[in-house]
Amino acid sequence: MKRSLAIAALGLSLTACQTLSMGGKDDDAVAAAMPGQVEPLHAAAFTNDLAVFWVSSNGCTTKDDLRPIVQMRGGSAVITLRRIEEDPCDQPVTEGVELQWSFEELGLPQGAPVSVNNPYQLPASLLPTS
Repeated sequence: MKRSLAIAALGLSLTACQTLSMGGKDDDAVAAAMPGQVEPLHAAAFTNDLAVFWVSSNGCTTKDDLRPIVQMRGGSAVITLRRIEEDPCDQPVTEGVELQWSFEELGLPQGAPVSVNNPYQLPASLLPTS
């Protein structure tokens, strides 16, 4: 019985170490070293070796205003889309704008498994009005 409890305790303590290493101080340091700000996404899709993102725009957002940061984790690519330049225009696009990067532009092989590290945000058109 004591042996079973010791094995269970060891398993739990190792799980805690793994959890800390996946979301600890090192991840914060990496995020702080990246350029710009994390961009909230309205949507993201990966199809035909294209990464497609929908982001907010005040009317002037272009692909050059954002930078996809690609990191490999466990054999999969994780993309963090970061805004490098603010959109100074004053004509908000209700649904946001669609921006695309090919897997080749991202340095990814065809058919690579990909996920996104950005938060999601509803477009203004879907938010409740008060």
